[in-house]
Amino acid sequence: MKNKTVKSDGVIKRIISLVFPYRIHLIFSLVFAAAYVALSLFAPIISGRAVDAMVKKDDVDFNTVLSLVLIYSAVVIGASVCQWLMTHLTNIITYKTVLKLRKDLFYKITDLPVGYIDSHAHGDIISRVINDVEQLSDGLLMGFSQLFTGLLTIFATIGFMFSINIPIALVVVLFTPLSLFVASFIAKNTYSMFKKQSEIRGDMTSLIEESVGGAKTVNVFGMKDEMEKKIATTGEELRKCGVRALFFSSITNPATRFVNNAVYAAVGILGAFYAIEGAVSVGQLSSFLMYANQYTKPFNEISGVIAEFVGAKASAERIFAVLNEKPTESDISGEKTAQVGGEIEFSSVSFSYAPEKPLIENFDLAVPYGKMIAIVGPTGCGKTTLINLLLRFYDVRSGEIRLGGVPVKELDVDSLRSGFGMVLQETWLKNGTVAENIAYGRKNVSREQIVAAAVRAHADTFISSLENGYDTLINEDGDNLSQGQKQMLCISRVMLALPPMLILDEATSSIDTMTELRIRKAFDEMTEGRTSFVVAHRLSTITKADLVLVMKDGKIIERGTHKQLLEAGGFYRQLYESQFETE
Repeated sequence: MKNKTVKSDGVIKRIISLVFPYRIHLIFSLVFAAAYVALSLFAPIISGRAVDAMVKKDDVDFNTVLSLVLIYSAVVIGASVCQWLMTHLTNIITYKTVLKLRKDLFYKITDLPVGYIDSHAHGDIISRVINDVEQLSDGLLMGFSQLFTGLLTIFATIGFMFSINIPIALVVVLFTPLSLFVASFIAKNTYSMFKKQSEIRGDMTSLIEESVGGAKTVNVFGMKDEMEKKIATTGEELRKCGVRALFFSSITNPATRFVNNAVYAAVGILGAFYAIEGAVSVGQLSSFLMYANQYTKPFNEISGVIAEFVGAKASAERIFAVLNEKPTESDISGEKTAQVGGEIEFSSVSFSYAPEKPLIENFDLAVPYGKMIAIVGPTGCGKTTLINLLLRFYDVRSGEIRLGGVPVKELDVDSLRSGFGMVLQETWLKNGTVAENIAYGRKNVSREQIVAAAVRAHADTFISSLENGYDTLINEDGDNLSQGQKQMLCISRVMLALPPMLILDEATSSIDTMTELRIRKAFDEMTEGRTSFVVAHRLSTITKADLVLVMKDGKIIERGTHKQLLEAGGFYRQLYESQFETE
């Protein structure tokens, strides 16, 4: 799956819409920027008058010079204060905008279907939230003040120079297209490179995340050297791309400085002739040279901003591509609250992860409230997919799923999912204490309730043996616990929640047989009177199910109770007997 592209004009409009809430800060920032430019351009006039007051032999007007020095000092201090206020306001706009953008990105990712997360490298998604937002901040938002003050300085300086001497001012203006050409040439050559650099950086983040997250597997299977080669190859691509991008962006300053020095030299030579002829005073010439320097300086800044801008624009496209993704439909239109206690119906449901590879076709199933439904079958037959469709982690391609007679697409997705409790084969724990993990998603839960849930899940014994008991900190994804212990904590989490409907997907796959027997009794009590879906490979765990569905190639090929299916002597019986043969 590829992200939707965003047009250039659309990127700029989106950035403006992000800044718009802080328009008051922006207006004052522009006011202080204008004041800073005005004071900066007034300083050369004062300096020129001071020079004229000192150039006459044996006739220095010290009183005038002293007053001009005081005025010059006040102007410089005023310009510095205005520049500080402008920068302060710009920083407020920048960091508040970046904060909002990161929040929007995170909320968007949590709203997107699981299919989006599954089809994109996790490291690349992380890179968009962190690296690309940072690049946008540096290149677009932080460079805004430099761009505005630079342009204002250029046009204001031209006006001042024409007021002093038109021919010399024309020489300066004639060099302007050369500076613009240099900046334009660099921008065109850096955009594609910065865009590719952002993409490779995302690939690098994905590789590192994959290598660190699967460190044990990588080492056990002897893939350390292979991962090092991949990272080295990607790193080399990033280096080459980065060097090319930085080469063009780094020649910006020297190239524009060359043009600026040429302008300065031309002004100095031509101005000297005019001064000799008396067309301009020495003080005016010194002012003109200062203006020429101020006129060319913004081209350096603007060209640097442009180089940053193209990199930031590439990052902005990647950010907005995520924000443009379509969320789960109920997040847009779902208004109804899920009603607990109704029948769950799958009506002519068809679904496939890839259009060319059908998985579930015309699936029908009606589950009365309060019944336990067991789903069994070979790996890849669609067992877990049914659960994903029910919870709207994926949407059906055709057909309909109803809860209590209401299509799930019309239900608020949070309301729908809050009615289910899940224990999966793949465990997930957050950074925090054991107690915090058991109470995950629950508010105002007492320690007594947490302990009681752990006792029912038979997790209290091992928790009590930990160094700090329920206050023991769990590392990222529970790496300081065994797989079975992590699964028991996930079971404790559901025991505490006691939701009206349950989904148990290989919930005890990593737990020893004796503990599993005890937990199964707790599950029997918990599922009593609740609708529950049990996905299992161990067929001995679903003997008490009200209905067993046997799936193969996305279809139900057999259905009935455990006893009925054994007596039928079909595929289920083959599965059941094969397990005992292997045992």
